[in-house]
Amino acid sequence: MPAQTTTPVATAIPMRVLAMWALAASTFLYAFLQRVSPSVMVAELMAGFGVGAALLGNLSAFYLYAYAALQIPLGILFDRFGVRRLMTVSLLISGSGSILFASAGTLELAYLGRMLVGAGVACSWVGALTVAAHWLPASRFALFAGLAQLLGMIGAIFGQAPLAAAVAQYGWRSTLIALGALGGAMAIAIFAVLRDRTIAIGSTTRLADGIRSVIRVRDTWACAVFGFAMTGPMLAFAGLWAVPYLMTVYELPRTQAAGMTSLIFAGWGIGAPAIGWLSDHLGRRRLPMLICAATAGVLLSAVIFGPRWPLWALGIILTLHGAVASAMVLTFAMVKEHNPAGASAAAMGVVNTFVVGSGALLQPLIGWLLDLGWDGTIVDNARVYDTLAYTQALTPLPLLFVAALAAGATMRESGHARAR
Repeated sequence: MPAQTTTPVATAIPMRVLAMWALAASTFLYAFLQRVSPSVMVAELMAGFGVGAALLGNLSAFYLYAYAALQIPLGILFDRFGVRRLMTVSLLISGSGSILFASAGTLELAYLGRMLVGAGVACSWVGALTVAAHWLPASRFALFAGLAQLLGMIGAIFGQAPLAAAVAQYGWRSTLIALGALGGAMAIAIFAVLRDRTIAIGSTTRLADGIRSVIRVRDTWACAVFGFAMTGPMLAFAGLWAVPYLMTVYELPRTQAAGMTSLIFAGWGIGAPAIGWLSDHLGRRRLPMLICAATAGVLLSAVIFGPRWPLWALGIILTLHGAVASAMVLTFAMVKEHNPAGASAAAMGVVNTFVVGSGALLQPLIGWLLDLGWDGTIVDNARVYDTLAYTQALTPLPLLFVAALAAGATMRESGHARAR
């Protein structure tokens, strides 16, 4: 989310506009709820489809494959078809995909269902920002973008302990069917409440020109690498493998393991707006990014390679890790400020593709590494991995923060940030 200089606006925002934005932004909550849902049903999915960790990681990542691939094209589609119709259709697709996934009897159908879920909610972040850009005062855009990010983290938290309790009570298939029905209900609400406002923001040709100019800027790629490296551990660890890891290493029941995992998302939700404000206040991007990358790497290393922490200490470490890793949001401000105003949307789209794509790559990679370390233990038709297997499989994640530091070191401080 880009940092922007704002001026006070006395005019009150109409309640209908606030309702439209809140409904559009709530789809980002739904997107994160769907994104992390496999993390609390790992054993059930392995047993239900007879797969190991590698295939399960790939199954979960199909959501991210579709989501990442659609980030840049969605800008064109929103301009052409409007937010109301596109988000309505998208949520219907996502809800249908969830129901297909829940009822799938084969792995192939499960792949298709998970892909449809991701494709359907790919509109959530872009849709919320488009509604904000079209209907809200420009001076409040950054505030409402930050609130949308907070809603996403709330969705991730609900996707941990509360969803784990639902899976335990009703089973994973019934729970996913309920999520599908929720998507359908949100689609109806979107169609009833949202209205489109036609704003000329450029043609398809201009967007293509913008993308070509963006990829020539060195800092675009440094921001993309930084965003990939900072977000990947959250999407791969907290988004899928943290719950079974904590169940194995700390011998926690699933609901408690999910609750501990949700602390990472809580840290992100708190840290993202706080770090964004601090960066604006200091007028610097690069230094906070470097400090946060180093700190996040140390904290995650303490979880993976450190001793078996007391749960209170583990909770603090996980929360702080999420808070400092959320400095990823500064990449959107940085890349916007390093590219011409006419190409800023394309620049953020490129970075966001890398950000979301990190989970698509790392979730199945960790699963593959888990399978390499598997000792052959099976319980209730599901593979069981020991502490050593998890440690070896999760080793690449702290190394990503080294890549983030390297990328941050090559960045130039943006002129807009220095001028604040």
